[in-house]
Amino acid sequence: MANRDALRAFQSRLASRLQAARTTGVAATWLAVEAGEGKYLFPLGHAGEIFPWTPPQPVPYTEPWFLGVANLRGGLYGVVQLSAFATGVPGALAATEAARIQSRLVAFNELLEVNCALLVDRLAGLRGAEAFTASEPPGAEAPAWHGHLFTDAAGERWQEVNLQALSQQPQFLSIGA
Repeated sequence: MANRDALRAFQSRLASRLQAARTTGVAATWLAVEAGEGKYLFPLGHAGEIFPWTPPQPVPYTEPWFLGVANLRGGLYGVVQLSAFATGVPGALAATEAARIQSRLVAFNELLEVNCALLVDRLAGLRGAEAFTASEPPGAEAPAWHGHLFTDAAGERWQEVNLQALSQQPQFLSIGA
């Protein structure tokens, strides 16, 4: 019950920050998340609802990064561990209760017509272009779903993830092992 109240409070704060950004002219462009060792930026137009960690029901004979399916607010969603998919290295799920409390499932926007949610280790808030000091386009060998690579004032590098392009990648759609 406390987790549900905390999630509602977080979503309320996020909604009020989005509304404040619209009225003050500051454009929040991305939802910043951390997954494994990576820092990622999801375009707000591609990201959907954010859910607390819900253990998915495993599906046999699937890729290690596909954790299974979960019932999220009455809808059946495939759950992908972002860190494992992005690196190709199967990652361990959060072992401690504190780590699990910070984990979130970020659903794709329903307009993308993919019932999928990405498991991230931590939400890092909203970011706009003003939060970064440099950016570089994806390299020639980068996956098609990679956007620009941004650097913030602290020197941290954030990879933009085009969720629409990701949702159309054959590797992402082929969950069978």
